Amino acid sequence: MRKFIIAGNWKMNMTGAEAINLATALKDKVKSINNVDMVICPPFTALVPVNEVVQNSQLQLGAQNMHWEEAGAFTGEVTASMLINAGCRYVILGHSERREYFAETNQIINQKLRKALSTELNPILCVGEILEERKAGITEEILFDQLTECLAGIALNDISRIIIAYEPVWAIGTGVTATPEQAQSTQAYIRQFLSRKYGKEVANQIRIQYGGSMKPDNAEELLKQPDIDGGLIGGASLKADSFAGIIQIAERLSV
Repeated sequence: MRKFIIAGNWKMNMTGAEAINLATALKDKVKSINNVDMVICPPFTALVPVNEVVQNSQLQLGAQNMHWEEAGAFTGEVTASMLINAGCRYVILGHSERREYFAETNQIINQKLRKALSTELNPILCVGEILEERKAGITEEILFDQLTECLAGIALNDISRIIIAYEPVWAIGTGVTATPEQAQSTQAYIRQFLSRKYGKEVANQIRIQYGGSMKPDNAEELLKQPDIDGGLIGGASLKADSFAGIIQIAERLSV
């Protein structure tokens, strides 16, 4: 059985003090969790203080984005080495909000992915369709293009370090959730794609998260699906009770 991974994307929320308070509360609530990988991704300004909070705990630190170059004249960007120095072990790449608002293409995401894999960072690669594409019945075509282009040149010995996060864009922050059947069907397609590209054995090792308004009251039915290996959590990760609640459900389903 693949180990669940629950990651919280705090997006553009939390001052340093607020982030410390949230991380502290969360650390206490999940201290007995042993069978779930837990990641929190604060904004860049809070990475260092949050890292100090989660030291010597099961919580791991992630970032929400990074640049593919190691240094240079890229105002406002951060490098993989900066993230590692701040304590990060994970980085979210290709989130739909980066694609929509900052014009990130699959080719740009591929460059970031390759850079992360050249370091000790474990990337969380986001893929997913918008509502019009879902209604048009072309979800699989969209995912095929995203996965093909984002994973271009990614070697067999690197792919197992990547976590895929399927995020139906129409379900992000809307309160609308894909049904367990919709999520499972789409994530099974992603695993089939990986199986064709890298082999069934490798594909069965790769963890695929669901991202799209997962919360404590729907987490269990989603996490029970055979191809859903965790969640990339947005709004529900901003409160210790709700994020810990999802983690506790994953822990219960793990045993």
